[in-house]
Amino acid sequence: MTKVTCHCGAVELRVKLADGLNTARRCDCSFCRRRAAPAVTINVGDLKVVRGADNLTRYSFGTNTAQHHFCKICGIYTHHQRRANPNEYGVNMGGIEGVNPAEFEPIVWHDGVNHPSDRKA
Repeated sequence: MTKVTCHCGAVELRVKLADGLNTARRCDCSFCRRRAAPAVTINVGDLKVVRGADNLTRYSFGTNTAQHHFCKICGIYTHHQRRANPNEYGVNMGGIEGVNPAEFEPIVWHDGVNHPSDRKA
């Protein structure tokens, strides 16, 4: 299991990476492009909050499918449940112990602006 923490250490996750760091990507939806943190894929059952569940807060917008989780103390994004696939989490690559996302550039951008869930029939 891989350790993920917020900046202040109040929140700690243990995750099993779906395909190591090979799934790293960014999203350009209105929220993610402001956050700019690359995320790696985790299956929903492969994430455990081991410390600080009471320090997590959640933000959702638009379709309210994606659920973005943050530390209430330091404000760092830890993970989100994806709207593209609610059976997956995106986990903040920068919160993974020993990982510097800059070493993995260029990181692929996902087209969240034109997400299929936002298209009108």
